[in-house]
Amino acid sequence: MKRISFWALSTVSAVVLLFSYHTSTAGSSGASTSVHSQQPVVSSTEPTSTATSSATSSAGTSTKKSSSASTARTVTGSVASTQWGPVQVELTVAADKITKVTVLQYPSGNGRDGQINAYALPILTKETIASQSASIDMVSGATVTSGGYLQSLQSALDQANL
Repeated sequence: MKRISFWALSTVSAVVLLFSYHTSTAGSSGASTSVHSQQPVVSSTEPTSTATSSATSSAGTSTKKSSSASTARTVTGSVASTQWGPVQVELTVAADKITKVTVLQYPSGNGRDGQINAYALPILTKETIASQSASIDMVSGATVTSGGYLQSLQSALDQANL
């Protein structure tokens, strides 16, 4: 009888603890997701020797950049809405080649988002420049951000006709 009573109390305790655990997805106490759009978290550039002056468009359209040696243009991808917040990518294209990738928006609602993005976004931008396409691998542990990045990247590539 003591074993049955002990087992019942242990089970009830485990269930109470399980349901009282607060996760990062808890709706009532979860912090609102903010969008970081002041400065990009990541900007990868292919080595170039030309100086450029930029003018970017916030409407997601291509804008020309002037350069002394070649003409580069900036293309902003559409905003990809993800579970944790929006993701938006901007490409600099010169001679039909991606020379720079900048992440304009990314989830930043909590400290964990910052850790994930600090790790994942540099990998995604370097892979984009290396592959010159959206055919890149997603980053393990940053699946949602990677998916939004790829969606916005494909939008920018479509606008750039690459």
